[in-house]
Amino acid sequence: MLTAQQNRVLQVIREHLAEHGHAPTLEEIGLLVGVRSRGAVHRLVQALIDKGYLARTSSGWRGLALAEERDALVLPLLGRIAAGRPIEAIPGEEQINLSEFLLGPGRYALRVQGDSMIGAGILDGDTVVVRQADTARDGEIVVALIDGESATLKRLQRRKDGMVALLAENPDIPTQIYPAERVLIQGVVVAQLRSYP
Repeated sequence: MLTAQQNRVLQVIREHLAEHGHAPTLEEIGLLVGVRSRGAVHRLVQALIDKGYLARTSSGWRGLALAEERDALVLPLLGRIAAGRPIEAIPGEEQINLSEFLLGPGRYALRVQGDSMIGAGILDGDTVVVRQADTARDGEIVVALIDGESATLKRLQRRKDGMVALLAENPDIPTQIYPAERVLIQGVVVAQLRSYP
């Protein structure tokens, strides 16, 4: 059973993890929950660790993780591997937090159908992770809704004549050009998943 203050601290840490991919510092937690004493914040966080709601994934307060997500979202990062010329194998003992790539406010996943984005490394059957957004920068890969009814995954390019170009990353597929008012941005691709049999 958590106290109201412990619940508030847990919520602040959960939101910060989702937005930034790492935990807030004790000072940041104190500011967000209105507790000035660093010692009091430390006791609140330690109580959440002791009760099994939080876990440490590394030293320092930024190494906090939600206990239920710790094992599911963290993989050991064992080092680097060459995809070209071989490099020296140096073992590492770090971790990679998958929540930085996959989770966050307004994120969702889409399964890709088709081969229009193969030049960007997005293949038929891949899953893309999208950050919900109604605007995007030129060059970003976006989910675009055309005429309010059909969606496509393309690279965005705004033209000086007021038109929007949706660029395929496949030379066999022509660029789609529309008046800006016909295209609504639904999100921006932030990550990609692919599994191998």
